[in-house]
Amino acid sequence: MLGRRARLRWVHLILGGALLMPYWLLGTLVVAPLVGRPGMFTGSLAVQFGAYGVALPLAAVTALFPPARPMSVAVARTLCGVPPERFADGPAKSRAARARTAGWVALHVGLGGLVSGASLALPPFAVSVMALPFSAALRESEIGRFWSLDQRWLVYGGMPAGLAMLAALAVAAAGAGALLARQAPLLLGPTPADRLAAAERRAAELAVRNRLARELHDSVGHALSAVTLQAGAARKVLDKDPDFVREALAAIEETTRRTVGELDAVLGLLRQGEDDGELPGPGLEALDALFATTGRHVSPVVRGGDVAGVPDAVSREAYRIVQEGLANAARHASGEPVSVTVVRGEDALEITMENPLPARPPVTRPGGGRGLRGIGERARLLGGTAEARPVDGTWRLAARLPLGGGDR
Repeated sequence: MLGRRARLRWVHLILGGALLMPYWLLGTLVVAPLVGRPGMFTGSLAVQFGAYGVALPLAAVTALFPPARPMSVAVARTLCGVPPERFADGPAKSRAARARTAGWVALHVGLGGLVSGASLALPPFAVSVMALPFSAALRESEIGRFWSLDQRWLVYGGMPAGLAMLAALAVAAAGAGALLARQAPLLLGPTPADRLAAAERRAAELAVRNRLARELHDSVGHALSAVTLQAGAARKVLDKDPDFVREALAAIEETTRRTVGELDAVLGLLRQGEDDGELPGPGLEALDALFATTGRHVSPVVRGGDVAGVPDAVSREAYRIVQEGLANAARHASGEPVSVTVVRGEDALEITMENPLPARPPVTRPGGGRGLRGIGERARLLGGTAEARPVDGTWRLAARLPLGGGDR
């Protein structure tokens, strides 16, 4: 009852009493004329408790405003000894959250007013009672006459009675503080609407993180695969074909320069900690440069209209799908020819990539990679489909992206 937590809760109750005071003073202006006791300050218990009854609903009404919950949570989190994660964050927006906050404020200021009043009045009275055995003047005073008891009782019973009063005050304050601590998570904790909003925020944050991860995986993964292939090919013909080595080094330079730019853009979003819904990146117009840096074994075909008219979101995702498909072919079927077909239809963009299956199964990473999974996620985000599987001795990647997917 006298530990640090109990003392903090007692301070919390005193703050509640202080918050109640303006409402209580307003209540006395309403109640005093009704009981025939004009004036704000009066000793009438009827006026005091009547004003108390008026003050509680007034305090509850003011707590219906959304900012009341963050302020109450900030104080309760510090003084009530309740784990911080059990409180709700942010203003109360729903009707249920505001009603709970109003109930908390009424409970806080109600108990705080009673404990504050007792803390102000009871200790001096208890000390006076404890002093009765040592002062004849006190026994003849109003305090002694208040008890209307035999003088011998006042001499021998004053000390136990005073100590009992102080103990009762400590027990009442500790009990009121414990009651507030039990009710705080119920009244200031998250409502179902708050939990749903928090879940939606976490899902949105996770979607942004996954999206950024896909961007990094596709751009950096493709660049490393392309650079590795070009460097390996250049090393093999270093003394025989200097022209090819120059082309390979130029391709490596262009690939790394483009990838550094894309990496800077994505890391810029990470530094800002937000997503504006439009990740930067190349689109279908950059396919020629991508094919040029990938190698001589790529056979691209683009038909069915001007790809420049494809919506930006579809164009970016289509570029990343082609890029990841080329990176997978480079990793698992290095040196094999790859055919890339991009067809723009009336309502969708279709991408087909094929390469011969290698004679020897490729070495895969433990748990598999994330490239094909990322391709599927990109297609689904636009309302499309994607699949990758062996067909008649070739590996085929096929994706269909609705042209209206850029509006999603």
